[in-house]
Amino acid sequence: MSWQMSELQTLEAGIATLGLSLPSGAAAKLLAYRDMLLKWNRTYNLTALKDPAQALSHHLLDSLAILPWVQGDSLLDVGSGGGLPGIPLAIARPDLQVTSVDAVQKKATFQRQAAIELELPNVQACHARVEELQGSYAMITSRAFAELADFVRLTRHLLAPGGCWLAMKGQHPDGELAALPEDLRVDAVHPLQVPGVDGERHLVILRRQD
Repeated sequence: MSWQMSELQTLEAGIATLGLSLPSGAAAKLLAYRDMLLKWNRTYNLTALKDPAQALSHHLLDSLAILPWVQGDSLLDVGSGGGLPGIPLAIARPDLQVTSVDAVQKKATFQRQAAIELELPNVQACHARVEELQGSYAMITSRAFAELADFVRLTRHLLAPGGCWLAMKGQHPDGELAALPEDLRVDAVHPLQVPGVDGERHLVILRRQD
């Protein structure tokens, strides 16, 4: 693993800017994951980003930006693609059990291989349609998977009692929020400031009404 030290410093500075404290070795493991993602991307088309520096900010730091709101012990990452945000969150929180699901076989295959090579026993990758998945998760997240109402509809059977949805969005999704069913509660919409990312980013936290 021969990154320029500046890359490691850039990532660590970004992590500090987000106000996060990660386990020893996590930053190096995050860069190893990014390198693996870009290597496989040449064959598997996992991400539209090809620039390593942009992948550092728009994939790694963007995924980590929601970490302060990841409070439970199990997380389902829906439409995970190349493993985002699930794998960066699993690296940052070794105690967090992360299950990722994607309907595209090659994307789930990449995630399984990444979990093996990066020694992430807390990551399980599933090739399935999310509506066919079984299980119970404290948190369900997605990054640009679907509009909020569809995201909730497709995953409602998988949310544990007292759990929450963590939906990563770009611009403030006013229209999507207005279209949510009445039995949901919007806990918060947090604007996210991600180092190296100019566009708007928001985290929408949803729960079932008590």
